[in-house]
Amino acid sequence: MTLIAEDLLLLLLDDDSGKPLADSTKLPRVLAGALVVELAMIGSLRITGPDEQIKKDHVVVAGSTTEAPSDPALRRVFDLVASASRPMKPQKVIEKSQKNLAKELAARLVAQAFVTEKKDKVWGLFPTTTWPAQDTSREKVLRDALRSALVDGTTPSPHTAALISLISAVDLTHKVIEDADKKLLKRRAKEIAEGEWAGAAVRKAVSDVNAAVMAAVMVPVIVSTTSS
Repeated sequence: MTLIAEDLLLLLLDDDSGKPLADSTKLPRVLAGALVVELAMIGSLRITGPDEQIKKDHVVVAGSTTEAPSDPALRRVFDLVASASRPMKPQKVIEKSQKNLAKELAARLVAQAFVTEKKDKVWGLFPTTTWPAQDTSREKVLRDALRSALVDGTTPSPHTAALISLISAVDLTHKVIEDADKKLLKRRAKEIAEGEWAGAAVRKAVSDVNAAVMAAVMVPVIVSTTSS
């Protein structure tokens, strides 16, 4: 099974050009958010709520006997949370986990022959890497599942619901499902993200990760506006 983050990246890469649909601010952060969400879904991490000893809305290990996941990408985020001197908010976990993540996950997709790696230079000077599609079978399964949930109104699996929620967080649902009404997609994605597709702890993780992604995106905008 591929990680949610791997499937998310696969959907956010243009098949022909191999360029990400999300910009360099959004992409690594939503991918890091996907790792946090998956760790919540498998019961490794959770987001604290009210009336706990630890302040609410912080990421913690789910229990004292929780084992670290075997997947290296998931384990790195788990270890980051487990070894922290004090609990962190989702935004901080994302910021600490996002560096080089897109390239790492792309390398995993290359190893699975879903995409190829293409290195080039812009204007013959600046190196760039893209990942055009190679085997689209996995991507087709994912898109069909997304379309079924977003357009046909079927109940998505938790994996599909998580993907929809994360794609919605970076406002790219209409780019992943191109030939459907944008307003319909946006409304349906919001319904799914807020729906009963997972337990309260996982939904809380999705909500906080989405908020963290948006907050990270807004910081450069605020700084730019202030400086101008």
